[in-house]
Amino acid sequence: MTTMTIAKALTAGLRRVLEENPKSLLIGEDIGRLGGVYRITDGLLADFGEDRVVDSPLAESAIIGTSIGLALRGYAPIAEIQFDGFVFPGFNQITTQLAKMRARAEGRFGAPVVIRIPYGGGIGSIEHHSESPEALFAHTAGLRIITPSNANDAYWMIQQAAACQDPVVFFEPKRRYWLKGEVDTENPAPDAFRAQVVREGADATIVAYGPLVPVALAAAEAAAEDGRDVEVIDLRSISPIDFDAVVDSVRKTGRLVVTHEAPTFGGIGGEIAARVSERAFLSLEAPVIRVGGFHMPYPVAKVEEQYLPDIDRLLEALDRSFAY
Repeated sequence: MTTMTIAKALTAGLRRVLEENPKSLLIGEDIGRLGGVYRITDGLLADFGEDRVVDSPLAESAIIGTSIGLALRGYAPIAEIQFDGFVFPGFNQITTQLAKMRARAEGRFGAPVVIRIPYGGGIGSIEHHSESPEALFAHTAGLRIITPSNANDAYWMIQQAAACQDPVVFFEPKRRYWLKGEVDTENPAPDAFRAQVVREGADATIVAYGPLVPVALAAAEAAAEDGRDVEVIDLRSISPIDFDAVVDSVRKTGRLVVTHEAPTFGGIGGEIAARVSERAFLSLEAPVIRVGGFHMPYPVAKVEEQYLPDIDRLLEALDRSFAY
């Protein structure tokens, strides 16, 4: 076991991918000499060379298109999009080409590409640097979407994504890059596409993923002071969603709060609420409550803390749930 930040765990995970698979390579803007805006790829150019750590032009569509072509030729590309809001020039390539490749070929081949996207707010940045577009990708069949919330998951999930034969959109919670945690580099983390119960409880369930898992855990600890035993689930995989883990928890606790930074309107929380209502309706003691961003463009840094879900908003949601 060793202590790492999420950022360093990602670096170590990418290094291991490059070491173990000679067909793997990284491609993105400023990922080579600069080491990436957040220094996630720092040092990898020196160790693996320009053929495997490729500084691309400022052209997201070209990054994705090139990655698809490389994958079709037997390589295993890991593409970096510099910020969440910059992905949209490549959105067409991802949703109309990459996601459809296996179905188009009737399963004979696919395009196993990993697309790393730092996402979410809380860094005091400007427009297009703090968005949470995961639901836009989750609506597209053919893509797998995962996001780690801690260093151990970051280390192993990037490797699991690289080994997956389906395209994977790998969302990295940028405001948690400096969050430290224990990393077991010998024993793999659980399957990246399965949820994990990170705090057991009996009275209510909070489902979170990525940057809001620490907030959910803090809210559960605060709720415990009022005698409420709250279970917290780290979803980890946004597509596919591990509904069995969520439903099992709700059947035990009877209450569910789902939280994410993205707007609640059209968000992942709505899908979870609908599925839980279908599969565990008789177990619910209250409606499923969603806590997320507001249905508006991401605000300026001065007021972003009012936009992002926090402990108080989660505790208020729990109060509403227990009031039924």
